[in-house]
Amino acid sequence: MIEYNKSVRDRIPEIIRAQGKACHVEVLGEERWVEELNKKLGEELQEYLESGSLEELADIVEVVHGIVAAKGRTVEEFEELRLGKREARGGFDDRLFLVSVE
Repeated sequence: MIEYNKSVRDRIPEIIRAQGKACHVEVLGEERWVEELNKKLGEELQEYLESGSLEELADIVEVVHGIVAAKGRTVEEFEELRLGKREARGGFDDRLFLVSVE
């Protein structure tokens, strides 16, 4: 038996069982779920930093969407927040690197 003790995507147990294996999963409460998603975000970020893969970047976005939902908000509300910040402070389109301020 291999122990993982980590958050997984919704269909992972189904995929494991389709391979003829057994797995034990728990449904976490809201507070613990956010804690585990935060850990997962760190894992996915590290995987992206190591690989630079767009697939890993997509995993990060999926975890972010999970955190948004766990905090009781919708992806649309989150997108409004993101766009508001973009309008007020800009995006990252111009590739600016701040060297210093005097």
